[in-house]
Amino acid sequence: MRLSAIHTYPVKGCHRLDHDGAQVLPWGLAGDRRWMVVDADGVGVTQRETQRLVGLHATLHDGGLLLRADGRPDLQVPEPTGGEPLPVRTFRSRKLPVPALPAGPAADDWLGALLDRPVRLVFLARPTRHLAADTRTHDTGDQVSFADAYPLLLANTASLTALNDWLAEAGEEPVPMSRFRPNLVVDGAPAWAEDDWEGRPLRIGEVTFRAAGSCDRCVVTTTDQETGVRHREPLRTLGRYRNVRQKLLFGLHLVPTGTGPLTVGEPLTLLER
Repeated sequence: MRLSAIHTYPVKGCHRLDHDGAQVLPWGLAGDRRWMVVDADGVGVTQRETQRLVGLHATLHDGGLLLRADGRPDLQVPEPTGGEPLPVRTFRSRKLPVPALPAGPAADDWLGALLDRPVRLVFLARPTRHLAADTRTHDTGDQVSFADAYPLLLANTASLTALNDWLAEAGEEPVPMSRFRPNLVVDGAPAWAEDDWEGRPLRIGEVTFRAAGSCDRCVVTTTDQETGVRHREPLRTLGRYRNVRQKLLFGLHLVPTGTGPLTVGEPLTLLER
């Protein structure tokens, strides 16, 4: 088994960045989902609410962020270092707000025009807990970014092939891996092998992780990550074949237990429990 792709999403919900290598930090990959668009209530705006986010291209640079989108001028956003923190939540149902720094009115206006709604851009200067300690089997403590629940998501190319075979049998078009927005993609494992990794330690290259269970998928997987067009699949087929206790499963959550560099092509090794 080997690592075949690495992706980050600098702003939660934005278009992916592809990498040959990345640094693993306690809260996930460096530069992954430290920025988030929020509404007037301080709640995260994601692709669940607006597919327009697929057109947001964000690139990190020293001291800030470059925002790009078709039909909009590029905008340089300095990383905020002061100001009054805003209490924000990744989802409306979350009980624990986290303090985030506002990026400023220029970024707010730029994103408001792109998304056609009033929004603010915020930066998570210090990763912190936003899920209560008893809500996850494998608690990450305060080491998490603006990710939904866990620091990283791993996907298996053989599992995608199996899913696309089911789609073909149903007369549906195949879906690309980008629909599932993983951070890490692996080759060389059997389809759905990752189902059996929950709770196990594993190593990619020289960096260690703990597998924290399968990922429950949502409507974002039906959104074409290039066009923003929504489809019925793959949720309908996941519901037929991968429905476990009313959760539609694809991908594996990971929690780093070490830090260091990752490079595409490095081996993945399952370790003894």
